[in-house]
Amino acid sequence: MRIDFYRSWLLIFSLLISAGPAAGQTPPPAAAVPTPSHDSARAESLTTDTRYLRQLDSLRLRNTDRLAQLQQELLTLRDRDQDKDHPRRRQLEQELAALRATDSLRLARARHHIDSLKVHARGYPVSPHGDTLFYVYTKLGPFLPRERANLIADKVKRLEDDVLYAADSLRVYPSEQTVDIMYGATVLQSISDNDALWMNVTRDSLAHQYRRRIVAAVAQYKQAHSLYNILKEAGLVLLVLVAFYFVVRFVNQLFGWLRRRLTDKEQTWFRGVQLGTYELLTPRRGLEAALLLLNVLRWVTIFLIISLVLPLLFSIFPGTQGMADTLLGYVITPLRKMLLALWHYLPDLITIVVIVTVFRYLLRGVYFLKEEIRQGRLTIDGFYPDWANPTYQIVRVMVFAFLLVVIFPYLPGSDSPIFKGVSVFLGFLFTFGSAGSLSNIVAGLVLTYMRSYKLGDRVKIGDVTGDIIEKNLLVTRIRTIKNEEITIPNSSIMSSYTTNFSNAAPTLGLVLHTTVTIGYDVPWPQVHQLLLAAAAQAEGVLPEPKPFVLQTSLDDFYVSYQLNAYTREASRQAGIYSRIHQLIQDQFNAAGVEILSPHYRAARDGNQTTIPAQYLPPDYVAPRFGVDSRG
Repeated sequence: MRIDFYRSWLLIFSLLISAGPAAGQTPPPAAAVPTPSHDSARAESLTTDTRYLRQLDSLRLRNTDRLAQLQQELLTLRDRDQDKDHPRRRQLEQELAALRATDSLRLARARHHIDSLKVHARGYPVSPHGDTLFYVYTKLGPFLPRERANLIADKVKRLEDDVLYAADSLRVYPSEQTVDIMYGATVLQSISDNDALWMNVTRDSLAHQYRRRIVAAVAQYKQAHSLYNILKEAGLVLLVLVAFYFVVRFVNQLFGWLRRRLTDKEQTWFRGVQLGTYELLTPRRGLEAALLLLNVLRWVTIFLIISLVLPLLFSIFPGTQGMADTLLGYVITPLRKMLLALWHYLPDLITIVVIVTVFRYLLRGVYFLKEEIRQGRLTIDGFYPDWANPTYQIVRVMVFAFLLVVIFPYLPGSDSPIFKGVSVFLGFLFTFGSAGSLSNIVAGLVLTYMRSYKLGDRVKIGDVTGDIIEKNLLVTRIRTIKNEEITIPNSSIMSSYTTNFSNAAPTLGLVLHTTVTIGYDVPWPQVHQLLLAAAAQAEGVLPEPKPFVLQTSLDDFYVSYQLNAYTREASRQAGIYSRIHQLIQDQFNAAGVEILSPHYRAARDGNQTTIPAQYLPPDYVAPRFGVDSRG
């Protein structure tokens, strides 16, 4: 007897050890909030959390068997009229009290554990047609909670399809371990103690509660699929279609009236858009653009109406209500996402607007300074007015680049890998695709600040002579005196020399020079006089500074005379040269002086000397030919 007494207390001690976490221990993990896409994870979580309940339940079963044995033995002793103070009877009563205390403690532990699980755990819904009747949280026998929920839903569907269904045949039958909800011989659901503990009610109460829900769901399904309801739903569909027809017709008539109204007001409402002398948008084009926009708006309106009518049609029939929600979600979900994205993006958008406004007024200030310098109202030592425009363009590009860097983090999608990849790809293309262009741009900037030439200057670049008609960061265009337009890359100009004929012409004058060669027999003062007389008659030649003649060389047979004359019309130098040459010919012909470069051999016997006459002695006589008679 003492051994049985000790065994009962040992059972209580083992229950306390395995009943749950003691003080200071970590409680079992709670099931995470489930999502439809994580059924396997949810099943594993619920199985883990209810394993402790199953351990308690197994202890309860063992205690129940032992409790039944003790009660049977006590009844036997009572039937034998044993004395209440009999040692065996006292021992059985003590063991029975200990088992009852253990069972009460087990029940309290189970309730506490379930209360902790309810904070996060979500069961599997029993929803035959989308409407959830109740949830299944615990495992029963070999069936997991998800499997139990699916089996119950399938059995409820079979009841709904049963033509001979009667609600009175759905009954609750208690058994030893569970309470069963049965329809005929079919068990729809078995409710265990753990199921009742989850709902904090008794098994019988929970079973009757679930039975009432199943009966109501089946009755609602059969009513919704009755012939009367089907006819009524068909009538509603017809009514919706008729209303849809008249709404679409009204929309078409409304947009047709607007179309006619715009056409009648073409000359009044549409005046066109001009950019300088170019008419970018004529009144007719403006009308066509407005009509196109109106037509697009009409189709968008019809599409929105269809998007609202289709969910309404599908929601009429119970079997297609899920499709109605899906179709309505196709329209509402994107709109909601766009509106939410716009709402969350508003702070960044306001930041971008503020930054752009600040940079805009900064550029306006820089533009004002540029105009002041260009027009000469503001002078800066060492900074020329013609530098104002290119410097402004450089500063403008730098400001825009800095603006892009500042607002880049606030652009939508700037943190996405795709956005970064496209940015890197564009930078790669720009770097390797514009290597030659960058060299021309740098050369163009250098030429601008070197001030080698400006628009309208007559220049000579390499072997090309003409007037500058265009200069930019990439190329320089020249028009020759034959009206040939030649484009020269700025990098080529930097690698060669440039002659500017117009730079000093307005102030110092451009020196035009041409060379004639005259024999030694013509006095040089006469040649000077004839050349200067020709220069004085040429149009475009300045009287001051006066033209002058340089004798550039004394060659073997002639003297080189270089005529130099000043002009301020550098772009006319071809015509001035031609006129000077004509006048030189006239002056020399009138004076009887031949313009030639003589090549001859002088024989000193019988030939006049080539020295001019004014340099010869007065009694100079050309020698006679000497003939040797001895030969």
